[in-house]
Amino acid sequence: MHRSNILITGASSGLGLGMAKQFAKKNHNLALCARRIELLTRLKEELLTINPNITVFVYALDVNDHEAVFTVFKQCQKDMGAIDRIIVNAGMGKGASIGTGFFKANLETAQTNFIAAIAQCEAAMEIFRQQNNGHLVTISSISAVRGFRRAMTVYAATKAGLTSLSEGIRIDVMHTPIKVTCVHPGFIRTEINEKVKTVPFRVDLETGCKAMVKAIEKEKDNVYVPSCPWAFLHWLLRVAPLSLIRKMS
Repeated sequence: MHRSNILITGASSGLGLGMAKQFAKKNHNLALCARRIELLTRLKEELLTINPNITVFVYALDVNDHEAVFTVFKQCQKDMGAIDRIIVNAGMGKGASIGTGFFKANLETAQTNFIAAIAQCEAAMEIFRQQNNGHLVTISSISAVRGFRRAMTVYAATKAGLTSLSEGIRIDVMHTPIKVTCVHPGFIRTEINEKVKTVPFRVDLETGCKAMVKAIEKEKDNVYVPSCPWAFLHWLLRVAPLSLIRKMS
């Protein structure tokens, strides 16, 4: 199914930006949301250069302003006429080991990656229920399958929560025209992890986002991308001993 109108949060950089470019090439109209409107405006110009036949809307949005999430999503629906797919992508990776004095950073990650995701899912599902159609996409992480240490501790926990949240929503709307996909990217180079040197199987942004968009368009329940190696490795991670998980994080 070609879902013409797509809304993406956290679209000013990283995975959101990368997905926007791939969807533009595939002739989708886009609504891009992020805090940094100047970056979105620049991206809009680039997308229209890539494909002048699409329509691109940009909205300033801090997903931690929950009322604004509902307002912006509704405005987007009004501007586009209908929203066919909403990608809950906005997130961050601040934090440190629990008990080391970085509670504020850990809290900020928890609020942005999970609480704000609930607001986005609520706003999205209100629209889809009203339309009786739509595709909700949440961007989780391969780290959702296990606990990790250091800066990954809270991050992985929020992504596990997001995966579970997505499944609950999916169960709620089974046998309806509303679909729910949870994407678990492996290690893709973005602003969040560009300073991390030793990352296994990391791919560049374009490669990673091509795999994500391809998987999203299949509208399966849970996807692990790039499929090689993560479609297999996520099963291995689930049973790996803690000593191995410690070496990876």
